[in-house]
Amino acid sequence: MADDFFDVESPEGGPVGIVLRVRVQPGAGRSSVTGRHGDALALKVAAPPIGGRANSQCVEFVADLLGVRKSQVEIVSGDKSRLKRIRVADIDPDRARDAIAQELRSATARPGSHERTERPGRSRA
Repeated sequence: MADDFFDVESPEGGPVGIVLRVRVQPGAGRSSVTGRHGDALALKVAAPPIGGRANSQCVEFVADLLGVRKSQVEIVSGDKSRLKRIRVADIDPDRARDAIAQELRSATARPGSHERTERPGRSRA
């Protein structure tokens, strides 16, 4: 499930990394993972989209989520868009997969997440 949020990069002779696809909602009350948006991980960041503050907070949030240094994380496309591609250098893809999956489980348990879950006694027709 968490595999489809990123591509694995393995430059010749270099460390393995990933390119994560995210959809960012700036100006939220607090920063969090909210679920999925197509093939992207849906994030909220508290910073407004002014002067690159939301991008900076997005980089910090992804670094914290994956347990890496901020210097290992960079936005490679989507600098002025909600849809972004973020490169995380020198990370084991399995570790990234586990961290994302764990955060998604937490996000789907919270009210207001983007993941839709069926409620008992209700059916979709």
